[in-house]
Amino acid sequence: MATPFASPDTLHPVRLPDGSLHLGTVFLKPAIDHPRIEVGDYSYASAFDPPEDWAARLAPWLFDFSPECLVIGRFCQIADGVRFVTSSANHRFDGISSYPFAIFGGEGAPGERPSMPGPGPDTVIGHDVWIGANATILPGARLGTGTIVGAGAVVGGDIPPYSIVGGNPGRVIRARFEPATVERLLDLAWWDWPIDRILASEAAICGGDVEALERA
Repeated sequence: MATPFASPDTLHPVRLPDGSLHLGTVFLKPAIDHPRIEVGDYSYASAFDPPEDWAARLAPWLFDFSPECLVIGRFCQIADGVRFVTSSANHRFDGISSYPFAIFGGEGAPGERPSMPGPGPDTVIGHDVWIGANATILPGARLGTGTIVGAGAVVGGDIPPYSIVGGNPGRVIRARFEPATVERLLDLAWWDWPIDRILASEAAICGGDVEALERA
């Protein structure tokens, strides 16, 4: 008998054959309560040693008082060991020294001291992005919808939708589809459909049948 598809508010959405929950996989929306992190429905992360604090595991330099945000779209897949190095991790590197004197005391608030960098950009992950094991996403990176990031890659900058990225520094290895097909997929925006409609189109989505998806 088929089991119902997990609600996006389910913390542990994977049930093992013996009926127990797989504690190493979570839907991130119910797992993370952080004022600077926004996560879409059904995006999940996995870890072999599941943490108590998923926000701290994934984005350890993003603090409650950080000026930047981490935004993750819907249906993203985040493997074990992935780290988001957000802008609050940065040091100044435009002068003689990159040393953050201000965080160790002295006159004035740290944010007003010359050794600290100004606010940096948000890190934005599109929809249906797969980030492979031990990848590092750098401050201000913008990963387009449908991007696949190879294991161990170090990725920064703007990555076009439906790209495959690998290496250090991360580079686009190839596009997953022709530009016209990418435009069709972005127009379809299947990730915004009701879940029942998505599941009814599972074969077309996972099989790359754009025509069938358009008919749906």
